Amino acid sequence: MHHSRLCALVLDCRVDDLEPAARFWSAALGKPIDTLDEDGDGRYAALATAEDEPIILLQKVEHDSRVHLDIETDDLDAEVTRLEALGARRIAFVRERWWVLEAPTGHRFCVVRKQRERFGPHLNRWD
Repeated sequence: MHHSRLCALVLDCRVDDLEPAARFWSAALGKPIDTLDEDGDGRYAALATAEDEPIILLQKVEHDSRVHLDIETDDLDAEVTRLEALGARRIAFVRERWWVLEAPTGHRFCVVRKQRERFGPHLNRWD
C-alpha cells in the first residue's frame, strides 16, 4: 500500500527574473510571498499557503509558460507504476528526485516525494 495526493500547483514561468511574476501571482491570488528563492539557485519562488492547501510554486523554465500539477507520494516507484497503468508515460527522472510524466491528454505533471512533514489531509490510499 502507498499514499499520494495533489501537492502543488506549479506556475512554469518563461522569465529572466521570478520576482515580478511572484509579485503578480501573490497579488492575484491573495497569497503572500513565502520566498523568492526556495533552493538558492533562483529557479523557484513560493507563495504562502495553508497546510491543507496545495503548495503554489513558481518555477523559472526555458519552455513556454504553463501550469502543471505535482502529485506527492510516500512511494515514488509505486505511484509512477500506478499512473502508468492508467495511461501516463514517463518523460524524465529529474535530479534523481522526481518523475515528469505525461498524461494521455498530453498534459505534463510531476510525481514527487512527500513535500510537507504532515502528509494529510485529502490523502489517497492505494493498494
